[in-house]
Amino acid sequence: MMLRFILLLVVSCKTKAVVKFPPNVSVPAVLVFGDSIMDTGNNNNNMQTFARCNFPPYGKDFKGGIPTGRFGNGKVPSDFIVEELGIKELLPAYLDPNLQPSDLITGVCFASGGSGFDPLTSKIAAAISLSGQIDLFKEYIGKLKRIVGANRTNFILANSVVLVVEGSNDISNTYVLSHAREVQYDIPSYADLMVRSASKFLKEIYQLGVRRIGVFSAPPIGCVPFQRTMMGGIVRECAEKSNYLSELFNTKLSRELDSLNRNLPNARMVYLDVYTPLLDMIVNYRNYGFKVGDKGCCGTGTIESAVFCNHLAPTCSDEQDYVFWDSFHPSENTYRKLVGPILQKYMHKFF
Repeated sequence: MMLRFILLLVVSCKTKAVVKFPPNVSVPAVLVFGDSIMDTGNNNNNMQTFARCNFPPYGKDFKGGIPTGRFGNGKVPSDFIVEELGIKELLPAYLDPNLQPSDLITGVCFASGGSGFDPLTSKIAAAISLSGQIDLFKEYIGKLKRIVGANRTNFILANSVVLVVEGSNDISNTYVLSHAREVQYDIPSYADLMVRSASKFLKEIYQLGVRRIGVFSAPPIGCVPFQRTMMGGIVRECAEKSNYLSELFNTKLSRELDSLNRNLPNARMVYLDVYTPLLDMIVNYRNYGFKVGDKGCCGTGTIESAVFCNHLAPTCSDEQDYVFWDSFHPSENTYRKLVGPILQKYMHKFF
Protein backbone atom coordinates (compact mmCIF):
# COMPACT_ATOMS: atom_id res chain seq x y z
CA MET A 1 0.00 0.00 0.00
CA MET A 2 2.82 2.41 0.83
CA LEU A 3 4.43 1.83 -2.60
CA ARG A 4 1.15 2.60 -4.35
CA PHE A 5 0.72 5.78 -2.31
CA ILE A 6 4.22 6.98 -3.16
CA LEU A 7 3.76 6.24 -6.86
CA LEU A 8 0.40 8.02 -7.01
CA LEU A 9 1.94 10.98 -5.18
CA VAL A 10 4.77 11.15 -7.71
CA VAL A 11 2.49 11.12 -10.76
CA SER A 12 0.20 13.78 -9.27
CA CYS A 13 2.87 16.39 -10.05
CA LYS A 14 1.77 17.12 -13.60
CA THR A 15 2.52 19.85 -16.08
CA LYS A 16 -0.04 22.59 -16.67
CA ALA A 17 -2.69 21.50 -19.16
CA VAL A 18 -3.22 23.62 -22.26
CA VAL A 19 -6.27 21.65 -23.41
CA LYS A 20 -9.24 22.17 -21.07
CA PHE A 21 -11.30 19.17 -20.01
CA PRO A 22 -15.02 19.24 -19.20
CA PRO A 23 -15.95 19.30 -15.49
CA ASN A 24 -15.45 15.99 -13.68
CA VAL A 25 -13.46 14.52 -16.59
CA SER A 26 -10.15 12.79 -15.85
CA VAL A 27 -7.39 11.79 -18.26
CA PRO A 28 -4.93 9.83 -16.10
CA ALA A 29 -2.63 8.66 -18.89
CA VAL A 30 -1.80 8.67 -22.58
CA LEU A 31 -1.02 5.43 -24.43
CA VAL A 32 0.38 5.51 -27.95
CA PHE A 33 0.63 2.89 -30.70
CA GLY A 34 2.05 3.37 -34.16
CA ASP A 35 5.11 4.11 -36.25
CA SER A 36 8.16 6.39 -36.32
CA ILE A 37 6.08 9.57 -36.02
CA MET A 38 5.27 8.55 -32.44
CA ASP A 39 8.14 6.18 -31.54
CA THR A 40 10.10 7.57 -28.61
CA GLY A 41 12.80 4.89 -28.60
CA ASN A 42 11.29 1.40 -28.84
CA ASN A 43 13.47 0.50 -31.82
CA ASN A 44 16.76 1.44 -30.16
CA ASN A 45 17.82 -2.10 -29.35
CA ASN A 46 16.25 -3.75 -32.41
CA MET A 47 19.39 -4.39 -34.43
CA GLN A 48 17.44 -6.14 -37.19
CA THR A 49 15.83 -2.93 -38.40
CA PHE A 50 17.18 0.07 -40.31
CA ALA A 51 14.42 2.16 -38.68
CA ARG A 52 16.64 3.41 -35.88
CA CYS A 53 17.87 6.86 -34.98
CA ASN A 54 19.54 6.69 -31.56
CA PHE A 55 22.60 8.52 -32.89
CA PRO A 56 23.47 12.07 -33.99
CA PRO A 57 22.27 14.28 -35.56
CA TYR A 58 18.91 12.99 -34.26
CA GLY A 59 18.05 14.63 -30.94
CA LYS A 60 20.01 17.76 -31.88
CA ASP A 61 17.45 19.96 -30.13
CA PHE A 62 16.40 17.49 -27.44
CA LYS A 63 17.48 18.05 -23.83
CA GLY A 64 21.27 17.99 -23.84
CA GLY A 65 21.33 17.18 -27.55
CA ILE A 66 20.78 13.51 -26.74
CA PRO A 67 19.65 11.10 -29.50
CA THR A 68 16.90 9.13 -27.73
CA GLY A 69 15.49 7.16 -30.64
CA ARG A 70 12.94 9.83 -31.53
CA PHE A 71 12.79 10.30 -35.29
CA GLY A 72 13.42 14.03 -35.29
CA ASN A 73 15.60 16.83 -34.04
CA GLY A 74 13.68 17.12 -30.77
CA LYS A 75 10.30 16.26 -29.33
CA VAL A 76 7.79 14.23 -31.35
CA PRO A 77 3.96 14.34 -31.22
CA SER A 78 3.82 11.81 -28.35
CA ASP A 79 5.69 14.30 -26.17
CA PHE A 80 3.72 17.38 -27.21
CA ILE A 81 0.43 15.57 -26.62
CA VAL A 82 1.18 14.58 -23.00
CA GLU A 83 2.46 18.10 -22.41
CA GLU A 84 -0.65 19.73 -23.91
CA LEU A 85 -2.87 17.48 -21.78
CA GLY A 86 -0.93 18.41 -18.65
CA ILE A 87 0.14 14.84 -17.87
CA LYS A 88 3.93 15.02 -18.09
CA GLU A 89 6.68 16.55 -20.20
CA LEU A 90 7.72 13.49 -22.23
CA LEU A 91 6.13 10.15 -23.13
CA PRO A 92 8.68 7.38 -22.53
CA ALA A 93 9.11 4.34 -24.74
CA TYR A 94 7.73 1.20 -23.11
CA LEU A 95 10.98 -0.64 -23.95
CA ASP A 96 13.18 2.06 -22.41
CA PRO A 97 15.50 0.16 -20.03
CA ASN A 98 15.32 3.11 -17.61
CA LEU A 99 11.50 3.09 -17.44
CA GLN A 100 10.21 3.62 -13.88
CA PRO A 101 7.03 2.16 -12.32
CA SER A 102 5.62 5.69 -12.00
CA ASP A 103 5.97 6.10 -15.79
CA LEU A 104 3.50 3.27 -16.35
CA ILE A 105 0.76 5.00 -14.39
CA THR A 106 0.72 8.09 -16.61
CA GLY A 107 1.30 6.32 -19.91
CA VAL A 108 3.91 5.00 -22.29
CA CYS A 109 4.57 4.64 -26.00
CA PHE A 110 4.44 1.29 -27.80
CA ALA A 111 5.05 2.69 -31.30
CA SER A 112 7.78 1.25 -33.52
CA GLY A 113 9.40 2.99 -36.47
CA GLY A 114 8.73 1.18 -39.74
CA SER A 115 5.47 -0.47 -38.66
CA GLY A 116 2.13 -0.26 -40.44
CA PHE A 117 -1.48 -1.40 -40.50
CA ASP A 118 -0.50 -3.94 -43.17
CA PRO A 119 1.33 -6.81 -41.37
CA LEU A 120 3.69 -7.09 -44.34
CA THR A 121 4.92 -3.54 -43.74
CA SER A 122 6.25 -4.32 -40.27
CA LYS A 123 7.75 -7.58 -41.53
CA ILE A 124 9.66 -5.83 -44.33
CA ALA A 125 11.03 -3.21 -41.91
CA ALA A 126 11.67 -5.69 -39.06
CA ALA A 127 9.61 -3.37 -36.87
CA ILE A 128 7.31 -4.22 -33.96
CA SER A 129 4.02 -5.05 -35.66
CA LEU A 130 0.66 -3.96 -34.31
CA SER A 131 0.13 -7.48 -32.97
CA GLY A 132 3.53 -7.19 -31.28
CA GLN A 133 2.53 -3.82 -29.83
CA ILE A 134 -0.63 -5.42 -28.44
CA ASP A 135 1.54 -8.07 -26.77
CA LEU A 136 3.55 -5.29 -25.13
CA PHE A 137 0.30 -3.61 -24.10
CA LYS A 138 -0.92 -6.81 -22.42
CA GLU A 139 2.38 -7.02 -20.55
CA TYR A 140 1.97 -3.36 -19.54
CA ILE A 141 -1.52 -4.05 -18.15
CA GLY A 142 -0.13 -6.88 -16.02
CA LYS A 143 2.59 -4.63 -14.61
CA LEU A 144 0.11 -1.83 -13.95
CA LYS A 145 -2.18 -4.18 -11.99
CA ARG A 146 0.74 -5.17 -9.77
CA ILE A 147 1.50 -1.51 -9.07
CA VAL A 148 -1.95 0.05 -8.53
CA GLY A 149 -4.36 -2.90 -8.38
CA ALA A 150 -7.04 -4.14 -10.77
CA ASN A 151 -9.67 -1.45 -10.07
CA ARG A 152 -7.32 1.49 -10.62
CA THR A 153 -5.88 -0.20 -13.72
CA ASN A 154 -9.35 -0.55 -15.21
CA PHE A 155 -10.02 3.11 -14.48
CA ILE A 156 -6.76 4.19 -16.11
CA LEU A 157 -7.47 2.13 -19.23
CA ALA A 158 -11.05 3.33 -19.62
CA ASN A 159 -10.23 7.01 -19.09
CA SER A 160 -6.86 7.36 -20.80
CA VAL A 161 -6.47 8.91 -24.23
CA VAL A 162 -5.14 6.26 -26.60
CA LEU A 163 -3.60 7.38 -29.89
CA VAL A 164 -2.85 5.41 -33.03
CA VAL A 165 -0.62 6.65 -35.86
CA GLU A 166 -0.06 4.26 -38.76
CA GLY A 167 -0.40 4.16 -42.55
CA SER A 168 2.54 6.18 -43.87
CA ASN A 169 4.85 3.19 -44.27
CA ASP A 170 2.09 1.07 -45.81
CA ILE A 171 1.47 3.65 -48.51
CA SER A 172 5.00 4.94 -49.11
CA ASN A 173 7.06 1.81 -48.72
CA THR A 174 4.95 -1.32 -49.08
CA TYR A 175 2.60 -0.20 -51.84
CA VAL A 176 4.13 2.64 -53.86
CA LEU A 177 7.91 2.20 -53.67
CA SER A 178 8.48 -1.54 -53.25
CA HIS A 179 5.33 -2.59 -55.17
CA ALA A 180 5.10 -5.48 -52.68
CA ARG A 181 1.30 -5.38 -52.68
CA GLU A 182 0.60 -3.86 -56.10
CA VAL A 183 0.21 -7.20 -57.92
CA GLN A 184 -2.42 -8.41 -55.44
CA TYR A 185 -4.29 -5.16 -54.79
CA ASP A 186 -5.32 -2.10 -56.73
CA ILE A 187 -5.43 1.18 -54.80
CA PRO A 188 -9.03 0.88 -53.49
CA SER A 189 -8.59 -2.73 -52.38
CA TYR A 190 -5.28 -1.94 -50.63
CA ALA A 191 -7.00 0.90 -48.78
CA ASP A 192 -9.61 -1.66 -47.73
CA LEU A 193 -6.88 -4.00 -46.47
CA MET A 194 -5.42 -1.20 -44.37
CA VAL A 195 -8.83 -0.31 -42.92
CA ARG A 196 -9.64 -3.94 -42.09
CA SER A 197 -6.36 -4.27 -40.24
CA ALA A 198 -6.93 -0.98 -38.42
CA SER A 199 -10.43 -2.07 -37.40
CA LYS A 200 -9.19 -5.42 -36.11
CA PHE A 201 -6.52 -3.68 -34.04
CA LEU A 202 -8.97 -1.15 -32.59
CA LYS A 203 -11.41 -3.89 -31.59
CA GLU A 204 -8.60 -5.75 -29.84
CA ILE A 205 -7.45 -2.82 -27.72
CA TYR A 206 -11.11 -1.99 -26.98
CA GLN A 207 -11.55 -5.53 -25.64
CA LEU A 208 -8.53 -4.93 -23.41
CA GLY A 209 -10.32 -2.03 -21.72
CA VAL A 210 -9.57 1.23 -23.52
CA ARG A 211 -12.42 3.47 -24.67
CA ARG A 212 -11.07 6.87 -25.75
CA ILE A 213 -9.15 6.20 -28.94
CA GLY A 214 -7.89 8.80 -31.40
CA VAL A 215 -6.79 7.55 -34.81
CA PHE A 216 -4.71 9.91 -36.91
CA SER A 217 -5.36 10.06 -40.63
CA ALA A 218 -2.63 9.16 -43.07
CA PRO A 219 -0.63 12.31 -43.93
CA PRO A 220 -0.04 13.71 -47.43
CA ILE A 221 2.76 11.17 -47.70
CA GLY A 222 3.38 12.00 -51.36
CA CYS A 223 4.69 15.41 -50.28
CA VAL A 224 7.45 14.22 -47.94
CA PRO A 225 10.88 14.91 -49.45
CA PHE A 226 11.73 11.24 -50.07
CA GLN A 227 8.53 10.62 -52.03
CA ARG A 228 9.08 13.81 -54.03
CA THR A 229 12.58 12.64 -54.93
CA MET A 230 11.56 9.12 -55.89
CA MET A 231 8.17 9.72 -57.49
CA GLY A 232 7.84 13.45 -58.19
CA GLY A 233 9.83 13.75 -61.40
CA ILE A 234 12.63 16.16 -62.17
CA VAL A 235 10.94 19.08 -60.38
CA ARG A 236 10.14 16.92 -57.31
CA GLU A 237 6.41 17.54 -57.20
CA CYS A 238 4.19 15.81 -54.63
CA ALA A 239 3.60 12.18 -55.66
CA GLU A 240 -0.05 12.07 -56.73
CA LYS A 241 -0.47 8.30 -56.44
CA SER A 242 0.66 8.27 -52.81
CA ASN A 243 -1.56 11.18 -51.84
CA TYR A 244 -4.54 9.63 -53.62
CA LEU A 245 -4.10 6.42 -51.65
CA SER A 246 -3.81 8.46 -48.43
CA GLU A 247 -7.01 10.35 -49.20
CA LEU A 248 -8.92 7.19 -50.10
CA PHE A 249 -7.74 5.39 -46.98
CA ASN A 250 -8.69 8.38 -44.83
CA THR A 251 -12.23 8.44 -46.20
CA LYS A 252 -12.69 4.72 -45.57
CA LEU A 253 -11.06 4.95 -42.11
CA SER A 254 -13.39 7.75 -41.02
CA ARG A 255 -16.43 5.69 -42.01
CA GLU A 256 -15.11 2.62 -40.21
CA LEU A 257 -14.60 4.60 -37.00
CA ASP A 258 -18.21 5.81 -37.20
CA SER A 259 -19.32 2.17 -37.54
CA LEU A 260 -17.21 1.04 -34.58
CA ASN A 261 -18.64 3.82 -32.42
CA ARG A 262 -22.16 2.65 -33.24
CA ASN A 263 -21.43 -0.98 -32.45
CA LEU A 264 -19.06 -0.89 -29.46
CA PRO A 265 -20.68 0.32 -26.19
CA ASN A 266 -19.08 3.47 -24.72
CA ALA A 267 -16.46 3.62 -27.46
CA ARG A 268 -15.16 7.06 -28.32
CA MET A 269 -13.11 6.48 -31.45
CA VAL A 270 -12.14 9.82 -32.96
CA TYR A 271 -10.81 10.46 -36.47
CA LEU A 272 -7.99 13.02 -36.26
CA ASP A 273 -7.33 14.75 -39.58
CA VAL A 274 -3.64 15.55 -39.97
CA TYR A 275 -3.71 15.38 -43.78
CA THR A 276 -5.33 18.78 -44.31
CA PRO A 277 -3.29 20.93 -41.88
CA LEU A 278 0.03 19.29 -42.78
CA LEU A 279 -0.57 19.66 -46.52
CA ASP A 280 -1.34 23.33 -46.03
CA MET A 281 1.82 23.73 -43.99
CA ILE A 282 3.90 22.07 -46.72
CA VAL A 283 2.36 23.97 -49.64
CA ASN A 284 2.09 27.34 -47.89
CA TYR A 285 5.16 26.95 -45.70
CA ARG A 286 6.01 30.64 -45.67
CA ASN A 287 2.68 31.42 -44.02
CA TYR A 288 3.84 29.35 -41.05
CA GLY A 289 7.25 30.98 -40.73
CA PHE A 290 9.22 28.32 -42.63
CA LYS A 291 11.71 28.92 -45.45
CA VAL A 292 11.90 25.39 -46.91
CA GLY A 293 8.96 23.04 -47.46
CA ASP A 294 10.22 20.39 -49.88
CA LYS A 295 13.53 19.26 -48.35
CA GLY A 296 14.69 18.04 -44.96
CA CYS A 297 17.35 19.60 -42.79
CA CYS A 298 19.54 16.48 -42.72
CA GLY A 299 22.06 15.92 -45.51
CA THR A 300 20.79 16.85 -48.97
CA GLY A 301 17.29 16.80 -47.52
CA THR A 302 16.05 14.64 -50.39
CA ILE A 303 16.73 11.01 -49.44
CA GLU A 304 18.39 10.77 -46.00
CA SER A 305 16.36 9.25 -43.16
CA ALA A 306 16.94 6.92 -40.18
CA VAL A 307 20.37 5.19 -40.47
CA PHE A 308 21.18 7.25 -43.58
CA CYS A 309 20.81 10.49 -41.64
CA ASN A 310 23.90 10.11 -39.47
CA HIS A 311 27.03 11.93 -38.28
CA LEU A 312 28.37 11.91 -41.86
CA ALA A 313 25.35 13.89 -43.10
CA PRO A 314 25.67 17.64 -42.45
CA THR A 315 22.59 19.44 -41.19
CA CYS A 316 21.11 22.78 -42.23
CA SER A 317 22.12 25.95 -40.43
CA ASP A 318 18.70 26.45 -38.80
CA GLU A 319 16.23 23.56 -38.54
CA GLN A 320 13.54 26.00 -37.38
CA ASP A 321 13.29 27.08 -41.03
CA TYR A 322 12.39 23.59 -42.28
CA VAL A 323 9.03 21.81 -42.34
CA PHE A 324 10.96 18.51 -42.42
CA TRP A 325 13.86 17.33 -40.30
CA ASP A 326 14.88 14.45 -42.60
CA SER A 327 13.46 13.17 -45.86
CA PHE A 328 10.51 11.48 -44.14
CA HIS A 329 9.86 13.09 -40.75
CA PRO A 330 8.66 16.61 -39.88
CA SER A 331 10.76 18.84 -37.65
CA GLU A 332 10.03 19.56 -34.01
CA ASN A 333 8.86 23.03 -35.03
CA THR A 334 6.28 21.50 -37.39
CA TYR A 335 5.02 19.11 -34.74
CA ARG A 336 4.69 21.97 -32.29
CA LYS A 337 2.55 23.94 -34.75
CA LEU A 338 0.37 20.90 -35.58
CA VAL A 339 -0.36 19.16 -32.29
CA GLY A 340 -1.98 21.97 -30.29
CA PRO A 341 -4.59 22.93 -32.92
CA ILE A 342 -5.44 19.28 -33.61
CA LEU A 343 -6.06 18.58 -29.93
CA GLN A 344 -8.09 21.76 -29.53
CA LYS A 345 -10.23 20.80 -32.52
CA TYR A 346 -10.96 17.18 -31.60
CA MET A 347 -10.49 16.69 -27.85
CA HIS A 348 -14.16 17.31 -26.98
CA LYS A 349 -15.12 14.24 -29.04
CA PHE A 350 -13.39 11.94 -26.57
CA PHE A 351 -15.86 12.79 -23.78
